[in-house]
Amino acid sequence: MTDLATLDALGQADLVARGEVTPAELLDAAIARAEAADPALNFMAQKLYDRARAAVPAAGPFRGVPFLVKDLHIHIAGERSGEGSNLWNGYVADHNSTLYDRLVAAGLTVFGKTTTPEFGLTVTTESRAYGKTRNPWSLDHSAGGSSGGAACAVAAGVVPIAQASDGGGSIRCPAAACGVFGLKPSRGRVPMGPHATEGWLGLSINGAVSWSVRDNAALLDATHGPEAGGRYTAPAPTGTFLAAAGRDPGALRVAVMREAPTGVPVDPQVLAALDAAAKLLESLGHHVEIAQPALPGAALAEALVAVIAAATAHDVGVRCAALGRDRAGDDIESITAMFVYIGKQTSGIQLLAANQLFQNAARTMAQFLTGFDIILSPVFARPPIELGKIDLSPPDVATWTAHITGYSPFTALANQTGQPAMSLPLGMSDTGLPIGVMATGRYGEEALLYSLAGQIERAAPWAGRRPLAR
Repeated sequence: MTDLATLDALGQADLVARGEVTPAELLDAAIARAEAADPALNFMAQKLYDRARAAVPAAGPFRGVPFLVKDLHIHIAGERSGEGSNLWNGYVADHNSTLYDRLVAAGLTVFGKTTTPEFGLTVTTESRAYGKTRNPWSLDHSAGGSSGGAACAVAAGVVPIAQASDGGGSIRCPAAACGVFGLKPSRGRVPMGPHATEGWLGLSINGAVSWSVRDNAALLDATHGPEAGGRYTAPAPTGTFLAAAGRDPGALRVAVMREAPTGVPVDPQVLAALDAAAKLLESLGHHVEIAQPALPGAALAEALVAVIAAATAHDVGVRCAALGRDRAGDDIESITAMFVYIGKQTSGIQLLAANQLFQNAARTMAQFLTGFDIILSPVFARPPIELGKIDLSPPDVATWTAHITGYSPFTALANQTGQPAMSLPLGMSDTGLPIGVMATGRYGEEALLYSLAGQIERAAPWAGRRPLAR
């Protein structure tokens, strides 16, 4: 039998369609890979093996393909939703998320949930609830976050694609850290409901991490579209995203953004990977120049904290009320408690001011992208960080703040403006750790990003570059 771990999801579905393998065989093989890899890497938050074995896959484009969803805001009726937090112990969903239903309709077989930090509040996947998720390239380093369990499982070859979400970089950051592909769709492209049709006042969106570009595009084809009561709806695409991934994008105007919006320094290895990617794009016929929009990086960062803190305070308050408690106490981590405190002090006027800053940034970016098609930038400002540096229970808050602000200054901008952005696994550090390069496009233009990603994947394929945990 073909080595299933080396096939992408559409390749596995093709075997099922041709009768060369059964969905049950695919599932058993994926479960075996998960059981072999998880003890060292710790990416499984919940195992839904019995549920998956009892499921009958729908006749969709991914019929019979095993799949993992993130244990954050993806509800499955009758199953626990852990949210990466001890505060959610005992919570069992009484409904399915809209996205979950669309994933099942596409033929995917969900056999587990992946790890996330508490409420997705940091760009590493370490929590008191689930422990540390380790990078398959180096067990001492972070797998990124907050979709670190998803990216870890894909990088380790357990599944070829996994659901992820992104409120400040949580698809692109773990994709970069683990050396896989990840795309954050435009605001309003993928459903967030029905329990809430937006996350973090529109900063957050669902998507996926994958080995192949075509899998990612085909999954977006299967899951995008408006939902009942949704506040945002992204412009309808012309044609399919899968078709876009298979055609060259034409000559693009590419702005290379070498400086972080907040002004923090960027590691020379990261800049070298960015410059190499720019040269690759030049060799493919694109016009490349160093340029970036003028944005108030520090003010945008403060606005981001205000929104996330207020949302966290609200969510924790709702959960405490449901438990009949006044406070979360030790059931949340110390940085989470800090966010709750800040959120309670944040006024409505401050939230409106933050939202206005985001709107201003979106206009600035839209104007900048009348002269360019793509912004090429780093994902992180340095190679993957060591475990224990940016988890949510640090011994010193000042040191934690310095680590996280110096590590991840690039990705949140696309959340604030609603634009699509992707991490491409193009670089490697001197010590053999992945370095992602980010491409950001105009709002609603995921198709162009997929076309560019497909062209890059064909020119500089990464599927054969797999980690050996050490």
